Amino acid sequence: MSDVPVVKKHRVRRLVLTSFGSVAALLALGVGAILTVGGLFVPAVYLQPWSTAYYQQFSDPRMQVVAHAVLAPSGHNMQPWTVRLDVADPEVLYLYTDPTRLTPAVDPLARQTMVSEGTFLAYLQVAAEHLGYTASLGLFPDGAYDETDLENSMSALPVARVTLVKDPSAATQDYASLFLSDTNRSPYTAAPLTPAETNVLTALADASPATLSILSDAQDMATLGGFGRQGTLIETRYVPATRESNAVFSSTEQAKNESRSGFAVEGQGTGGFMKYFLQGLITIVPSINDDDSAAKNAIALTTAGVEHTAAYALLSTPGNTRTDQVEAGILYAQFSLRARTLGLVMQPLSRVLQEYPTMAAAYAAIHEQFAVEGETIQMLVRIGTATTEYPVTMRRDANALVHTP
Repeated sequence: MSDVPVVKKHRVRRLVLTSFGSVAALLALGVGAILTVGGLFVPAVYLQPWSTAYYQQFSDPRMQVVAHAVLAPSGHNMQPWTVRLDVADPEVLYLYTDPTRLTPAVDPLARQTMVSEGTFLAYLQVAAEHLGYTASLGLFPDGAYDETDLENSMSALPVARVTLVKDPSAATQDYASLFLSDTNRSPYTAAPLTPAETNVLTALADASPATLSILSDAQDMATLGGFGRQGTLIETRYVPATRESNAVFSSTEQAKNESRSGFAVEGQGTGGFMKYFLQGLITIVPSINDDDSAAKNAIALTTAGVEHTAAYALLSTPGNTRTDQVEAGILYAQFSLRARTLGLVMQPLSRVLQEYPTMAAAYAAIHEQFAVEGETIQMLVRIGTATTEYPVTMRRDANALVHTP
């Protein structure tokens, strides 16, 4: 009689263990399925340009520098670049804007697109210096765009003529920074920028028509942080902007390999297995990434960011010509690269500078307070020391940029 309860107890234990084992197995299968849908076993072809050996597949020095320049940041990560190699002069290439990669909802005047042309040129120059060349730039060598026929002008007229000249004295301290993530949206540490760091960064503008101001005064910080939040709030309520962002969002590895541009979960700092898990969930249950969820996440990210920022930077130009915009992009990329060389990170908060109708009041307000001499603010950026390392994201194949207009 005394053995009966013991047998029953063992049976109960076996049943409990079996049940837990079954649940664990089902959970493992579920997680495995989600990771598989999210692309765990799909090669990340879209990350190939981030390899330091990527450029070595090209024998033409012009393509070698282009292979580095594809890493440059761009509005909406659209990478709106095409290049033409001069067939008569092996030292010359031309940079064009790709009019099929515009984002008219958030960038109706294509100003941010032209800033992105400048970032490409700055990255190209750093790559050229590392490879022993000087890259001289001639902006709009065939004349300015016809603003009444902008897209056709973009296809026909180059943004820049680039000439590579062998230069044994060429050198750069920022080459390694080309291969680091250009945007970090996480909260930063409380460490302020040192006077030496501030001086090094602001000195970059000495050779530029654009200006660079780094602001860390408490009142300026509060005001600029407020503009950052306001810009995010307005854009997340602007339906054309959300539709445009949704159209360039890739939720799986397969989709990223096809698009190689636009948005992905890495932009929110998601990497490792969590990247695949989140991509799988979004694919299986799209509602978890609907407009309301995306808006809440964007606002939360911006709020956390501006509450933990060491300083802000404003990049401005005396006017707002296409040349001004490209020059601002060159300076921004130089600023971003040198910041990374110094161990700093940054994040553009430039939504408030966009020119669509519902942003007009905020745009006017930030210019009234921080552009008192009538200049155009081209970029608002937060800067500091990272608490989280951000993953790199999609880049196009350099071969895809080559065209004949």
